[in-house]
Amino acid sequence: MTKDQLFAFAQHITPQKTLSRAIGKIAECENRWVKNTFISQFVKKYQVDMSEAINSDPLSYRNFNDFFTRAIRPELRPICDQDDGIACPADGAISQLGNIEYGTLFQAKGHNYSLTDLLGGDASLSNQFLGGSFATVYLSPKDYHRVHMPLTGKLTKMIHIPGKLFSVNKVTAEQIPNVFARNERTVCLFDTEAGPMAVILVGAMIVASIETVWAGQVTPFNKQVVTWNYDALNNIELKKGEEMGRFKLGSTAIVLFGKDAINWEESLQAETPTKMGMHFGRIVEK
Repeated sequence: MTKDQLFAFAQHITPQKTLSRAIGKIAECENRWVKNTFISQFVKKYQVDMSEAINSDPLSYRNFNDFFTRAIRPELRPICDQDDGIACPADGAISQLGNIEYGTLFQAKGHNYSLTDLLGGDASLSNQFLGGSFATVYLSPKDYHRVHMPLTGKLTKMIHIPGKLFSVNKVTAEQIPNVFARNERTVCLFDTEAGPMAVILVGAMIVASIETVWAGQVTPFNKQVVTWNYDALNNIELKKGEEMGRFKLGSTAIVLFGKDAINWEESLQAETPTKMGMHFGRIVEK
């Protein structure tokens, strides 16, 4: 068994939910010795660039989660200003991007996964994105962990889908089939000028929670799919570049568009580093 195979096997036998809950409690702890120890070690291990943060003193944060979801100086992440431009949703790196072919998305060499499964099993929902485009952005531990809107959109639906909590790094994507459609995730659906857009926040090992700006925490370790519908009475609209959600202890964001709606920036490919707000693609003229 190779090192990568052993890493994947270990995730199958790890008590994922129990571990995530325990880490979540530590991450919320406000004891100065506990939180300062964890923050200091984290900054050192992952070489976190605190100069980008609005509050650059890592030990001044209330707890580890506040540090981890720290805000960054907005001038360092300008939002692409072309009228037809799509903004990158997050700092990190491209895991994969491309077309949604035959109702599947490409995960890694040898692995594809189902669009319908990713969206919680609703075929009528997945039909909106058949033949469309997808981009998967992996947020590493050192990255800025807030997710922003690729385009201005009106929220129509949010779905919380329970599942596993496998790691979502490159090794896991190559070793564990269907990882993004098996992990716990929150699907956020918007109407935009490019048509329907989905931003999917995928949970992972030791991710304490996923939050959205309109609902707060939406990962209650619950075993049932939960759907929230939004209409004109709710009238939740977010502008391009506005924050829409965040990860406490990091993961992956997947963006979906419908058929012939957008074109990704040609320079993007697997492992391309990303910065939130950078030019990510263009809306196709009708």
